[in-house]
Amino acid sequence: MKKLPIGIQTFGNLIKEGYAYVDKTRFVADIAAQNKYYFLSRPRRFGKSLFLSTLKSAFEGKRDLFQDLYLYDNWDWEETHPVVHISFGAGVMRSVEELKETFTEILARNCRYHGIDKLESSSLKGQLFEFLELIFGKYATSVVVLIDEYDKPILDSIHKPDLAVEIREELKNYYSVLKDSDPYLRLVFITGVSKFSKVSLFSGLNNLEDITLIPEYSALCGYTQHELETIFVDYLKDVDLDEVRTWYNGYNWLGEKVYNPFDILLFLKQKLFSNYWFESATPTFLLKLLQARKYPVPELNRLKVGESLLGSFDVDLIEVENLLFQTGYLTLAGQETLGGMRRYTLCYPNQEVRQSLADYILSYFTTTPVVQQNNAFSLYEALESNDFGRLHELFHAFFASIPYDWYKKQQAAKYEAYYASIVYCYFAATGVDVRPEVHTNRGRIDLMVRFKSRVYLIEFKVLEQCGPGKALEQIKAKGYHEQFKGRETYLIGVEFSSQERNITQFVWERHGGLKNG
Repeated sequence: MKKLPIGIQTFGNLIKEGYAYVDKTRFVADIAAQNKYYFLSRPRRFGKSLFLSTLKSAFEGKRDLFQDLYLYDNWDWEETHPVVHISFGAGVMRSVEELKETFTEILARNCRYHGIDKLESSSLKGQLFEFLELIFGKYATSVVVLIDEYDKPILDSIHKPDLAVEIREELKNYYSVLKDSDPYLRLVFITGVSKFSKVSLFSGLNNLEDITLIPEYSALCGYTQHELETIFVDYLKDVDLDEVRTWYNGYNWLGEKVYNPFDILLFLKQKLFSNYWFESATPTFLLKLLQARKYPVPELNRLKVGESLLGSFDVDLIEVENLLFQTGYLTLAGQETLGGMRRYTLCYPNQEVRQSLADYILSYFTTTPVVQQNNAFSLYEALESNDFGRLHELFHAFFASIPYDWYKKQQAAKYEAYYASIVYCYFAATGVDVRPEVHTNRGRIDLMVRFKSRVYLIEFKVLEQCGPGKALEQIKAKGYHEQFKGRETYLIGVEFSSQERNITQFVWERHGGLKNG
């Protein structure tokens, strides 16, 4: 049984040390044959660095590493090229000066690797151009440039826009060298989490091909279901594959769905369902952005966005939907063409992300994580026992746990969407099937919860906007429950007061028996 390659980013080490490897080398052959300049965006811990390392080994002619892999018999091993590897993945760059120091060190490492003694240019961009020119002359052949985590210095300071712009401009200086170095280059492959506009970072590289949303490259990073079940078959004994798929599969870039390698490998090691990928980085900036934009969280479940919104962004133009997609909290569920326009549907990739993001949002909005977790556990138990009295108590507790100062800052507290967001997050954090804004032929249900054989339909109203008794009345008048005939269905009306900052009425009904909570 081969070892699980958790966190292994160097292709040579992975092969030599007996780790399991999912063969992605056919993509190496395709990329080398098709174009010269490539860009790929994928969320963190998706295997981008390992793929660059695989490219490096191929272009350096290390054939022995590719035994039994696709590339072994599908590559010209007589033709080799020097490789320049630039990675901004290590450490945090808190200033332009730190970025300059880091890039100086990167150039120095590459010089040592290729036996270049000294660079004479006074500027860093001049040194990069000089370096590419020198190794082109030394090897008498074109150069391969691999840039990993190209955007990390900017993302490190994304919460400080002025600094992020300064760092972006410094990086732009370095990347601009690639255009003038074209005569020396065989291939350029750039990877990162986000997709900044060409104008802001890659000015002049008009032939940079973005393969992020090309279906043929959807599985370049990540594991498909077939790859999981064949390469890691020895680790899947006594494992419920349907549950594994629900928890971890689902990332999609218009092709085949894939698993995040970091996530699924940790599961295979521990055999416990947990939020492995999500725990590796807390999305604090994202939470602040959701709060600042007063974003209705339930809408994240199935968003429809235009092509421009899903495309590149910049420091001074960050859209919530774009950031959620590029960082991996949302993925593509489909696309459609309307006239000359293209529209995409976004959704949570899997249960881990949906449940974990809801849990983090609650932790950010409520007084303490302990209160939030206790409420979530109690909510699940109340659903199990179908205890509406307990549900009423919990709904009240949800809002009582939110700090007064936070209420004062949120104008959204006056609107139904705000209250629905908090309740939705609690249900999502428990892992139950919760769906917001469910469409019927007579309107939209605010929230639908499926729990075992039961269905709960929940309508929210703000007292100051509509008066008392309107929530349950709307569910019945619209006949939202009619599509669930034959199932145990409950209608729940929840009304809030923006002045009292809590529930003023909680009523429920199961076909005729009205009860007040």
